[in-house]
Amino acid sequence: MKTVSDYFGCLVFDDRVMKANLPAKVYQSLRKTIDEGAKIDISVANAVASAMKDWAVANGATHYTHWFQPLTGITAEKHDSFISPSPDGGVIMEFSGKELIKGEPDASSFPSGGLRATFEARGYTAWDPTSYAFIKGKTLCIPTAFCSYGGEALDKKTPLLRSMEALNKQALRILRLFGNEDVKCVRTSVGPEQEYFLIDKEMYDQRRDLRFTGRTLFGAKPPKGQEMDDHYFGVIKPRVAAFMEELNEELWKLGILAKTEHNEVAPAQHELAPIYTTTNIATDHNQLTMEIMQRVAAKHGLVCLLHEKPFAGVNGSGKHNNWSISTDSGVNLLSPGETPYENAQFLLFLCAVIKAVDEYQDLLRISVATAGNDHRLGANEAPPAVVSIFLGDELNAVLEAIENNTPYYGAEKTQMKLGVNVLPKFNRDTTDRNRTSPFAFTGNKFEFRMLGSSNSIACANIMLNSAVAESLKIYADRLEQAENFEDALHEMIRKTIKDHKNIIFNGNGYDDTWIKEATEQRGLLNYRTTPDCMPHLLDKKNVQMLTSHKVFSETELKSRCEIMLENYCKTVTIEANTMVDMARTEIAPAVECYVQELAKTVAAKRAVATDLTCSYETGLMKKLSVLTDRIADKTEELESALVYLSELDDTMAAANMIRDEVLIRMSELRLACDEAETLTAKKYWPFPTYGDLLFGVR
Repeated sequence: MKTVSDYFGCLVFDDRVMKANLPAKVYQSLRKTIDEGAKIDISVANAVASAMKDWAVANGATHYTHWFQPLTGITAEKHDSFISPSPDGGVIMEFSGKELIKGEPDASSFPSGGLRATFEARGYTAWDPTSYAFIKGKTLCIPTAFCSYGGEALDKKTPLLRSMEALNKQALRILRLFGNEDVKCVRTSVGPEQEYFLIDKEMYDQRRDLRFTGRTLFGAKPPKGQEMDDHYFGVIKPRVAAFMEELNEELWKLGILAKTEHNEVAPAQHELAPIYTTTNIATDHNQLTMEIMQRVAAKHGLVCLLHEKPFAGVNGSGKHNNWSISTDSGVNLLSPGETPYENAQFLLFLCAVIKAVDEYQDLLRISVATAGNDHRLGANEAPPAVVSIFLGDELNAVLEAIENNTPYYGAEKTQMKLGVNVLPKFNRDTTDRNRTSPFAFTGNKFEFRMLGSSNSIACANIMLNSAVAESLKIYADRLEQAENFEDALHEMIRKTIKDHKNIIFNGNGYDDTWIKEATEQRGLLNYRTTPDCMPHLLDKKNVQMLTSHKVFSETELKSRCEIMLENYCKTVTIEANTMVDMARTEIAPAVECYVQELAKTVAAKRAVATDLTCSYETGLMKKLSVLTDRIADKTEELESALVYLSELDDTMAAANMIRDEVLIRMSELRLACDEAETLTAKKYWPFPTYGDLLFGVR
């Protein structure tokens, strides 16, 4: 029987495979490109392509594709076979360095935000040698960047790689100031925890809202939801366990470090967490994980829902982005060590993050903005839309001591005594965790908890890397010119703490009083919706910072702002049209049928005894008749709002109208329909209820 170590990464052209299949000089040259960003030579590319093709064919591949991440939020691939005609009428299997390095998909059919006209089709994909190629099905997938004919980034990988390069450059400057000449590269690493729902495929097929939008647009609250907290970390059901087992196998074959799996808080909700890896690879892996989750679920008669809020009234799904900074020698720059008060290098990097989050809190909010995530942020299972940092008691005390120039004596270690001799004794952590914080320090990393479950993690990490790079640049510029490094360093750390302590909050982020304090007393931003925050992408300070580090051009930023707002408008418009369709063709007719059945019952009863009042039936008929009229009225109002929306040419105006008008009409229609569901006999209701969906998988 094969163990996990026998097949882990068997479908990946990873370092083990490259070392075994490439000539030594080619391997060393490729490693230099991967590790240090050295330019790749065409002769090296040819050798790599040949070895990659031979390995892929030996593992059953017949095609290759440049696998990229356009601004659709999902991945894209165009398959080409390895075959070329031979003189004898047969075929040979070929793959050149030129084909490895560059591809040419049609760029006009992907979102460009005005960067490309429809008739301008040419675009390019470029091999990312830092992310290993892999086999999916019978296709060799080569991770690539995607750009337009004019060189503008049309994907999420290109700016992510640029942001990693920017942070690396500035972090190396800081490390040199501390006398570290050996480090060649500083990388950010990420471990994204992925939440998701599993529901029965047959039930999913009966609901148009789920099929068209990924979430339920109607649904009355069931008698039991998550009130008992009995699903969280509970025993995993057999169908779910079988799904998880196969999912792990498929992920491990692709070298994805799937580590932790468990039931989440809401019924039918679960989580998968990987081990950390380099940010661009983690981004690739997370995109693959979401795709494979959905594919494996289908094999088990299930559907994997990745929408941020598929069910009203129960927890939605997020994606916790655990982010850290490390050197190529394995040193975690966010590790406090045993004496954080004396660890000046750690404190400077910590302050760089605090400064970055405070000054660019708008960019972090923008990076997670979607129509789906707007439903989740601020609900009881998710952080608020206000960005703040949790540091914990120990680090908070360290920073206060530095700010006030007072001594810090360290946090006292407390031994946990559980009152049972047989149980082990261990030291309690010096600080608790805070699950309500959007940006929490958790030992040697920060957990950015605002991402939605369907988000690409690229966007958040682009902004985080870039903002921290800017902080480090400011520090390096000043420290390199300082006459006394130690004094300048201490003053810089102290000034950062003083200037940016308003962003630090260790309390309950769910408390309404915090939102008031954050906005009114601390001056923090509260962008509740996508239309509220997205225009600020183009604020002068944001454009200046992102362009100065060459993460985006101003043109690319404008295009992304347009694309994000368009996606928001299209998403909600599809949802609203689906609501109109379901209300008019499914819900209203179902309620009318039940009213007719009640009327027949009344007539039958009175035929037997004319003096019967039939108060139950007549009272219910009256309530349902009022509701059907209200459903009809609210459907008309929503449809009218959609007609007006379709006449708006300006994307920002359309987004604002959706926020201020369409979403309100949608909510009103839903209220009427959900009330009707609670009064209509089950056999008449046209699709599975929340109770069916949330508790249907056993």
